[in-house]
Amino acid sequence: MPRVVLGGIGLPNVALVARFKVKHGKADELMAAFRPLLEQVQREPGTLLYSLHRSKDDPDAFWTTELYADDDAFAAHAASDAMATATPALEELIAESDVLVGAPVAVRR
Repeated sequence: MPRVVLGGIGLPNVALVARFKVKHGKADELMAAFRPLLEQVQREPGTLLYSLHRSKDDPDAFWTTELYADDDAFAAHAASDAMATATPALEELIAESDVLVGAPVAVRR
């Protein structure tokens, strides 16, 4: 049965939500640009969750949800070859974005 864990004991150290609006008509290109990142994170032991979401109400609105074991895992992901390759392509496709970085305080397991 799932349980709720409060506090920092046993929880990932870094949580990130990146929200962005893609330039009109560029959604398919954006999803293609994310494919190498989604493949790379499968090989990153400190990346616990990396998911790409698309709004049901606005086909140009996307966000990622990310959890990393610790700051080193977050830094390793940010410095990965896949991220270095994807960043210029994503910058060309994204009209606006914001990023929230924090730490989990409660998790349902």
